Amino acid sequence: GEPRAALARVAEGNHPIELSSGDVVLFSSRQIPGNELAIGLVQNRLAARGITMVTDRQSEIHVSGHPGRPELEALYGWLRPEILVPVHGEMRHMQEQARLGLGAGIPDAVVQANGDLVRLAPGAPGKIAEVRAGRLVLDGDIIVPADGDAITWRRRLSRDGLLILVLAPDGTAHIESMGLPLDEDHDAFVAEAKADIAKALAKLKGAARRDDAEITEAARLAARRAAQRWSGKKPQVRVILPRF
Repeated sequence: GEPRAALARVAEGNHPIELSSGDVVLFSSRQIPGNELAIGLVQNRLAARGITMVTDRQSEIHVSGHPGRPELEALYGWLRPEILVPVHGEMRHMQEQARLGLGAGIPDAVVQANGDLVRLAPGAPGKIAEVRAGRLVLDGDIIVPADGDAITWRRRLSRDGLLILVLAPDGTAHIESMGLPLDEDHDAFVAEAKADIAKALAKLKGAARRDDAEITEAARLAARRAAQRWSGKKPQVRVILPRF
């Protein structure tokens, strides 16, 4: 079901292999939980082109690319390694593979996680340090962590939208919205948000009235709540307090 997988591209007609009405496609692998929608999309595209599909629901055609215990034990017997380092699957899978290898006579097994630095020699094998690990993406001309601040903020903005709120020294507000579904209601939303902000600021007492942090947070929450009422979204809000 992966978008760039060969069969997905064949189903789209974007692959050197071409299928036509009357052809048969065998889905011999089981669906991985979570991939149902993607696989269904591929199958619907094939069906729209008149292609017959056979899955393990219609026939016993399942084959697995993952070896079972007998295959792994045979491999260990052929290779006779000194050290086993499982690298595929979830932690419970790697731990079980390590137990299997030790039971098959492999002297040492090291179960590691992403970022673990493992020494194989000299001396006893094992984890010696950790390094930063994770997915990297090309952002323009720069390679950055996929979970870094720049990518995280862009995801938030694309999902939630943005409100820019400028509070003048006299307490009046100027609001700009970006990415919120408020096209026809924008002016009414802005008017209501300004009124809510004024009420929120009026509720501040004593020293809070002169505290920029208190003013900013009160205005931010009021604007965000108004946006949620009007759009169903909780946008990112940036409050600017000009001080001259």
